[in-house]
Amino acid sequence: MQEGIHPNYTKAVVRCACGETFETGSTKPELRVEICSQCHPFFTGKQKLVDMGGRVDKFKKKYGMK
Repeated sequence: MQEGIHPNYTKAVVRCACGETFETGSTKPELRVEICSQCHPFFTGKQKLVDMGGRVDKFKKKYGMK
């Protein structure tokens, strides 16, 4: 590997929207995520319905679906 061209790889703190924090390695000191293993439906077994700004309604309206 060439020297002087690679970013510094250090410990980083990951902060989730649910409040969970954990450490990992990254080139950035802090990472903010919307969903993690503590709140993801696959890992928790709980279903979360999230309608992102009426996307389904917008799609149906655009294509004339009922």
